[in-house]
Amino acid sequence: MNRSTLKNQLQVYRTPYEEEADFIPDFIELTEDELAYKRERLEGHFTASAWIVNRKRTHTLLTLHRKLGRWLQLGGHADGNENLLEVALTEAREESGLQTLKLVDSTIFDIDKHIIPERPHVPEHFHYDVRYLLEADIQEPLQISNESISLAWIAFDSVEDMIGYNPSILRMLEKTSKSEILL
Repeated sequence: MNRSTLKNQLQVYRTPYEEEADFIPDFIELTEDELAYKRERLEGHFTASAWIVNRKRTHTLLTLHRKLGRWLQLGGHADGNENLLEVALTEAREESGLQTLKLVDSTIFDIDKHIIPERPHVPEHFHYDVRYLLEADIQEPLQISNESISLAWIAFDSVEDMIGYNPSILRMLEKTSKSEILL
């Protein structure tokens, strides 16, 4: 995958979620920016995430993010890599220790544009997050990376109680629950 492939996937991406649909033009426009995949683009840049579920689609793997202090899907910065699918897979492995990760579909599962708060030496900025659906063995041991406080497989029906109201995660949860992707 490269910049052109991502742009093509975004141009054909459809979602019934209005907020997510509103992001599409911004994502397409960002693919034209030379610095789109680098943190040096201070107003915002691409990131990639993995929405990891178990085979039976009853649990999702979330991380308690060390810097943000919130439960989130696994993922991270592209750091110049235009292959966001590769970024999502790499981040998922590094942040979980899982080796049995399986890509469910190579097309975009979800997109989200969200604000990242200011930190020392880093101004407030946007993450243009491209998400992919992955599957893993819920029995495989997890390894917490230095980017996480904790990792947990959370039952779908407990996600909102665990994380609170996060429309982005709840949207991915709803997509997974309604998914026509074969188990």
